[in-house]
Amino acid sequence: MYQPYPGGAQMPEPSRPPAPRSIIVAVRAMYVGVAASLIGIVIDMTTLSATKATIKSRSPNLTAAQVASAEHVLVGAFVAGGLIGAALWLWMAQSSRAGKAWARVVSTVLFAIDTIEQIAGAATPQGGGARVYSIVVWLIGCVAIVFLWQRSSTDYFRGTRAYQ
Repeated sequence: MYQPYPGGAQMPEPSRPPAPRSIIVAVRAMYVGVAASLIGIVIDMTTLSATKATIKSRSPNLTAAQVASAEHVLVGAFVAGGLIGAALWLWMAQSSRAGKAWARVVSTVLFAIDTIEQIAGAATPQGGGARVYSIVVWLIGCVAIVFLWQRSSTDYFRGTRAYQ
C-alpha cells in the first residue's frame, strides 16, 4: 500500500524528461513550416493573375463573371489551405514536443501525402515561384521527419507514452 499524496488523493505526475536535441530541431522545423504556410498564402496571392489567365485559357467559354467567381473560390482555397497547413504544423509541433507518439505518425503521414503531391505536381504546369515554394515546404517537412525518427526521438516518445 502507498500513502496518498498529502493534500490530495492523487500522486503527482512524475516529471517528463527533457526533450532531446532531435525533438527540439524537429519542432523548430515545424515552426518554420507554420511561417512557410502563412508566407505561402502571400505567394499564392501574388500568382493570382497567372492563375486567372490559366483559367481563361483552359476555359475560353467562361464569362467574365464566371472567371471572377472562379478567382474568388481560388482566393478562399488559398487562404483556407494556408491556414489549415499552418494549424497542422503548429499542432504537430506542440504534440511532438509533448512526447505524443501519435504525432510522429501523423506527421509522417502528412509528409507522405505532401510527397505524393510533389510527385503528381511535377507533371502539372505550375508557376516557378509556386513550384519553388512547394519544394521548400517539402524540404522543411523532410527535416522535421528525419529528426522525429532519430533514435533519441524514439526513446523520448517511448519514455513519455505513459503521460499522454
